[in-house]
Amino acid sequence: MTLLLTVFAAVISTVVWYRRDPGDDMKVGVLCWLFWGASIMWLVDAIFEYKELGAEYFSPSLKDMLNDSFLGLSVIALALVIWLVVLLIRDPRGRVRRMLFKKAQ
Repeated sequence: MTLLLTVFAAVISTVVWYRRDPGDDMKVGVLCWLFWGASIMWLVDAIFEYKELGAEYFSPSLKDMLNDSFLGLSVIALALVIWLVVLLIRDPRGRVRRMLFKKAQ
């Protein structure tokens, strides 16, 4: 479930990045790298888990699926938080900078 959720997030963010590519002022490319990196990590994990469990890998219990779903959503949420921090630090549209200097004067 974690692999499935992160691959969906990676594909969606890649489509958004591809459509908005000129300038990439919202740094969606960073989000793509985060999601694709997580997807590759979960793919490797799935391969090793399949190697360990064999055919049982394809019939997980409901509890395992729920835990994996929560983990996948947590990974997506963490990637979105990292993307927001990068966006606020780089401040491509200068909004944070304007707010800080506006309050300082």
